[in-house]
Amino acid sequence: MTSTLPAEGPPPPKTPDPAETPATTETPATTTETPDTVAAGTETPDTVAAGTETPDTVAAGTETPAGTRSWARRMLRGPDDDPAWARPALYVLLVATAVLYIWDLRASGWANSFYAAAVQAGSESWKAFFFGSSDAANFITVDKTPLSLWPMALTARVFGMNSWSMLVPQALIGVASVALLYATVRRWFPPAAALLAGTVLAGTPVAALMFRFNNPDALLVLLMIAACWAMVRALERGATTWLLLCGAFMGLGYLAKMLQVLLILPALGLVYLIAGPPRLGRRFLQLLGAAGAMIVAAGWWILAVELWPEESRPYIGGSQNNSILELTLGYNGLGRLNGNETGSVGGGGTGAPGGGAAGPGGGGNGGGMWGEAGILRMFDSAQGGQIAWLLPAALVLMIAGLVVTARRPRTDRTRAAFVLWGGWLVVTALTFSFMQGIFHAYYTVALAPAIGALAGMGGSLLWSRRRSPWAIALLAVTVAGTAVWAWVLLGRSADWYPWLRWTVLAGGITAAVALAATSRLAARIAVPVGVVAAAISLAAPAAYAVNTAGTPHTGSIPSAGPMTAGGFGGGPGGGGRGGRGGFPGGGQAPPGGTVPRNDGQTFPGGQTFPGGQGMPGGGQGLPGGRGSAGGMGGLLNGSAPSDEMVALLEKDAERYTWIAAAVGSNRASGYQLATGDPVMAIGGFNGTDPAPSLARFQEYVELGQIHYFIGDGGFGGGGRDGSSQVSAEIATWVQANFASRTVDDTTIYDLTVPASAPQGS
Repeated sequence: MTSTLPAEGPPPPKTPDPAETPATTETPATTTETPDTVAAGTETPDTVAAGTETPDTVAAGTETPAGTRSWARRMLRGPDDDPAWARPALYVLLVATAVLYIWDLRASGWANSFYAAAVQAGSESWKAFFFGSSDAANFITVDKTPLSLWPMALTARVFGMNSWSMLVPQALIGVASVALLYATVRRWFPPAAALLAGTVLAGTPVAALMFRFNNPDALLVLLMIAACWAMVRALERGATTWLLLCGAFMGLGYLAKMLQVLLILPALGLVYLIAGPPRLGRRFLQLLGAAGAMIVAAGWWILAVELWPEESRPYIGGSQNNSILELTLGYNGLGRLNGNETGSVGGGGTGAPGGGAAGPGGGGNGGGMWGEAGILRMFDSAQGGQIAWLLPAALVLMIAGLVVTARRPRTDRTRAAFVLWGGWLVVTALTFSFMQGIFHAYYTVALAPAIGALAGMGGSLLWSRRRSPWAIALLAVTVAGTAVWAWVLLGRSADWYPWLRWTVLAGGITAAVALAATSRLAARIAVPVGVVAAAISLAAPAAYAVNTAGTPHTGSIPSAGPMTAGGFGGGPGGGGRGGRGGFPGGGQAPPGGTVPRNDGQTFPGGQTFPGGQGMPGGGQGLPGGRGSAGGMGGLLNGSAPSDEMVALLEKDAERYTWIAAAVGSNRASGYQLATGDPVMAIGGFNGTDPAPSLARFQEYVELGQIHYFIGDGGFGGGGRDGSSQVSAEIATWVQANFASRTVDDTTIYDLTVPASAPQGS
């Protein structure tokens, strides 16, 4: 992974600041050269002095054994001006990150079975691979664009479909994200700043969760960092090529998780308009070119899907009109902001099971069942332990960086860096805080790179000015405040290593006091104090990250950290932990993958979904499904069928296109993963997509393409605000016309046997 990192040259010289003189030469580079006026003798990334060989700029046919040795030495040692510890420290960080993210990956089983089923389908069918279909027979797609599925599907195709082959690409993406964040920060800041940035990202609890999980967020984060890396390169010389690459990464980000990537677009555009070397008019034209590159990088797939005949491609899951554009702008677009999400269980569209009343927050009431929207949302019990450990510190350091660099020239790199990463943090955090539609705590992993970068850059900037009383005082207060905030967050899981919160509090305050005294100390004493202060600041989130890596997580709403009383980490209202067949309502599943009984009504943030009538065929079908040994699953977690159920479904499987049909993608996914054969997910993720129609389903049955219908479904009633009620119509028709039997406490209908005929064993 590290072979893709940009060559690292020594930072350009800093523009003198008449207002203050730095105490050391560690100050981040802030030179303001343009493409035509590079300071004499200053080596830039794109203009390496003659005779200096770098990994990326070796003349064709001139590489010699000595040159190879020089390249190897550079990789091991780093740039010549780096301290001896810098490159070994980076490798230690990357190895530690790999261990954290890869260790015991199999424990989480299929993780999110919704995406696991699509990975399985893509490993068997190239058509399913291209579209992101939930099944290899290409009935319906997942409700996202498919790029994040492709690395997992490729490894599954090569190594076979299993938990390890599916999740290892995600872990490696996490290691690459840490490495690329280090490389991006290092271009303009000292090694210590880059190392701290990478360490913060690696040790953020929600990052440790998502880089061990199969949701799209992992690849999205890497591509967002890559876009910022390309922007940093563009800002150095105003090169259009780097801006086009930045746009391409943004377009690929859309293919990973649709419009969420646009949350960093304001920061990218603003920083280049402010600090780009060319004239203003040229900067505008370059940004238009970057926007074009973004559209091309994303648009080719959109165009292919829209032009592909509907009858020969899968239905676009999450849409009501079989359109990727509708999905982009509706359910996964404006609906997330205003809560009007047709087809959702929590937004403005969908009623309760069976067409009952909507759950709390339906129609966008302050976030509803997805938590309370507001300025403090990132700090509440559901999100705080996931991401907020260093969020206050990052905001303080961002403001400090902008104040320090306020009077510098327009193209000052240090200020540009704070605008870039600060813009990422502020826009993304505010959007997450006030969005009225579906919101999950794990979305906050998108904040982790910005928090890491600001912590590293801001800490380095203040440390370089530690002779100044205000700078060292602010740094000390930040460390103390971080310790106090960690004490508060750890108090939400007070029964989990209760000594840790007091140790962090005492250590943080002590380190802050010692840090305040470093302005009068020699470097050989001050540096260890600074290292200890940083380590104490990272201790609490790192402990949560280790706990997260050591605990299995499954389902559609995973969360990091230990169990808490307020919502995150799998406690009441938390969700997402447990073995295979994990239960969104919280708690860890016992060995074997069965799930303890629970009312099944708990949503993140402690909200509950009112009990509604399930699909015809019996039972209350609430989120989380039932806790029987059969593990029939539900809206938010996959089913865990018994051997008896698997044997029944596999009987004569080769005769059918789909061995079974079930309402909702998660319920269908469990049966598909257990058998390895396609299972039709009626209505898509929520069971509210109008696919297939009743007439089309009847046609499938008449042609003998579906063997069984699995009843006792939980969602899919629909019928409110434009969402479909087709799944309820299909279930009613099946119940009235076909013979049933009970397996795993689940009613299953044989679509080849009329209701009047006796059932065989």
